[in-house]
Amino acid sequence: MPGEAVTLQLGQYAGCVGAHWWGLQAAALRSPADGAELRAAALLRAGGGREAATPRLVALELKGGVGALRPGGAGPEAPVAWAGPVAAYLDRASAGGSAPRDTGSHTARTKPLGPAPPRDPLPVTPQDAGASGRASAAAPGVALAPAPLVAPGEVSSGACVQLWSDYLNVHLHPRSLYVIRQYMHDGDCGCLEAFGQGESLLQDPGCLEELEDRLHFYVEECDYLQGFQVLCDLHNGFSGVGAKVTELLCDEYSGKGILTWGLTPVMSNMGDAQKNLYRLMNTALGIVRLSSHSSLFCPLSLSGSLGIKPQPPVAFPYINYNASLNYHSSAILAAALDTLTAPYRLHSSQGSMMHLADTLNFSGRKVVAAWASVPFPARCGYSLPDTLCAYQQDVPWKLLSSCREQKVSHCFAQSVVLRGICKESPTSSRPGELPPSPLHACGSTEQILQCYLHAAFPGAFSTAHVLEQPCHTLPPYPQFFSPLLTRQGFLLNKPPGYSSAAVESIPVLAALQSSPVLHTLLYSLYKDVRKLNMGRWASFFSAGVEPDDFQEALEELRTLSQCYETGVEADESEDEADSD
Repeated sequence: MPGEAVTLQLGQYAGCVGAHWWGLQAAALRSPADGAELRAAALLRAGGGREAATPRLVALELKGGVGALRPGGAGPEAPVAWAGPVAAYLDRASAGGSAPRDTGSHTARTKPLGPAPPRDPLPVTPQDAGASGRASAAAPGVALAPAPLVAPGEVSSGACVQLWSDYLNVHLHPRSLYVIRQYMHDGDCGCLEAFGQGESLLQDPGCLEELEDRLHFYVEECDYLQGFQVLCDLHNGFSGVGAKVTELLCDEYSGKGILTWGLTPVMSNMGDAQKNLYRLMNTALGIVRLSSHSSLFCPLSLSGSLGIKPQPPVAFPYINYNASLNYHSSAILAAALDTLTAPYRLHSSQGSMMHLADTLNFSGRKVVAAWASVPFPARCGYSLPDTLCAYQQDVPWKLLSSCREQKVSHCFAQSVVLRGICKESPTSSRPGELPPSPLHACGSTEQILQCYLHAAFPGAFSTAHVLEQPCHTLPPYPQFFSPLLTRQGFLLNKPPGYSSAAVESIPVLAALQSSPVLHTLLYSLYKDVRKLNMGRWASFFSAGVEPDDFQEALEELRTLSQCYETGVEADESEDEADSD
């Protein structure tokens, strides 16, 4: 087996995606363990004695960004008994696409507030416990996630959820959480807004020492470290933090995989010119610096564009989500992320993070695009060949990398995972009868998917995995699914005549692609930033980025975009260069 990975969460939206991701791991472990194809030990430390299983996680967050979690990560703040009435006060929604957050209680109470009931520890299967090495050497005082103050229905709707700690439902180790006290999570001033501010934080010896101590703790307890997963906010100053963190990982852990996910929420307030332009410059610098220090870099967002002009968010046919709620958008990205990372977490595969990166990042193409179908539109009673034959003209997935969606029939290389599909033998034709399609003639589900990909993307290097294990969507995962879905996430022809039960799991199709669509994404971002009047935004450069370094990074962004050119894109770039 390829070994363990250490995860880093850098920023509030990275925490939102991470909280859902850890929730998916918890839901998978609490489901029937027979036939589990994904190794929990790849991401989780096994518990021992009174210690619960915990994510192998280092999370960097700002002051005020972790709710009831104590800064040391050692558990929730102790509840305060209060027998009097409690009034509720509601703040207005903050900029950046978050829901309002209650500053008082979530419901008025007239009875004492007692301690929250403890969460069940995460179980770990015997094979995972054996593969997790020396995890039990940690301190016995392991944190509980804070119990949510909101009712389950309110959590599911997201109406009273803002911070990722509001719906974190797993234990965190005391060494997981590090709160950066120099900056505030929210407010009109004192926020981590610019790339240079983030870079400067990791030049502070105290902050650097805290990070290195936490990394060394997790790395040293691994039997075999295969690499690091970095979830990083791309739109704010954490972009600079991530640049320095990945540089540190690249220097100290040479030869290990570094898979970085640049995360951006759907931005609902685009009217603030300074924040919008800071976002643009943070994104450009982040893509260049993060990709240069990573084995593979993937921008992830449901926003329609990373550029200066807003575009409608990604729409999914069987999900009714509120794009302005980070709680909702991050849940979709977490389901995609859990599927995209499956190739190096399989019991049955020797593939590692570096192997995944090497199949996609050749010829300088270290940036990849993500596609996902959440849920995959598999109909009840239909075979996989029948389902895929209905989508021969267009793969039923959506682009999650903030680019104007277009019909893509070409890519250089791709890693595709389909999960939640039964691996039954395809129905054979009667003797003397031709199969309805080449897909129906395949002997296994993996061959069916490979055959489909070769037809949809001729000439591309494709790796394909098919898993029976679905993506479990138990609470606190939001119930925002179409009434056309069964409890297992399969499609019905019409809504049931009765109130449908909650969707407990869904099939998901997801892919990482090295594709010409990235030329559009990167070159469009380059053109938007190049149009800016840098003299007007001296405050951004006063935070620590030199104008000459910024211009150099901008040229690197253009060079990076050229790695994904085909003949058509190259001609367009030359025409635009001639017109400048």
